[in-house]
Amino acid sequence: MMLATLFDFPFEERRKLTHWSDITFAIPQPGGIVESIEQRRDELLECLEYFTRLRSERVDKPGDDLVSMLANNPDTKDMPPMEYLGNLLLLIVGGNDTTRNTMSGSIYGLNKFPEQFAKLAANPELIPKMVAEVIRWQTPLAYMRRTANEDCVIGGKQIKQGDQLLMWYVSGNRDEEVFADADVIDIERHNARQHLSFGFGIHRCMGNRLAEMQLRILWEEILQRF
Repeated sequence: MMLATLFDFPFEERRKLTHWSDITFAIPQPGGIVESIEQRRDELLECLEYFTRLRSERVDKPGDDLVSMLANNPDTKDMPPMEYLGNLLLLIVGGNDTTRNTMSGSIYGLNKFPEQFAKLAANPELIPKMVAEVIRWQTPLAYMRRTANEDCVIGGKQIKQGDQLLMWYVSGNRDEEVFADADVIDIERHNARQHLSFGFGIHRCMGNRLAEMQLRILWEEILQRF
């Protein structure tokens, strides 16, 4: 629903967004979300075709949505089709799996550490701190891959130009040199916002504040209702 709002996507067809998100990382297998590489390709091309139509409709009648921005910004309006699709899938996946899974993760985490839930129920003003701590503890994105542009040394390990590295966010988020008792949830942790779940630098997640707001509102409502 949030993605459909941000894209100004036809609301009655919003399930297409989660379907395309699932397909993006689906491994073709019998009985799976997609059964062949060809089916996966065809479904993603359907996504491209759908959004290409939306983009063309909004060139002359732009709104406040992300598709309008891509269609009318000088830096993005002439993107090649595959680059356009890549940016769309990045937004679709980034706005779906991560927040959705952290919502579930927050329920699981506070059930696993009931004393922290009791503390939260007694003082709902701790919700923003709890959100940051759950995002650190649960780490919605396991890793990202990067390619070294030049030879370098990281942590005493020689990395050569062209080497591919996996950056394990959960490793940084559970680093005992930064976070005391890193494997437990502490909703009053003073440095919880130093987590790396949103990335860092120029690749920092553009939806980080939206994700925090969604989780905050979710828990404001949960504490009132239950």
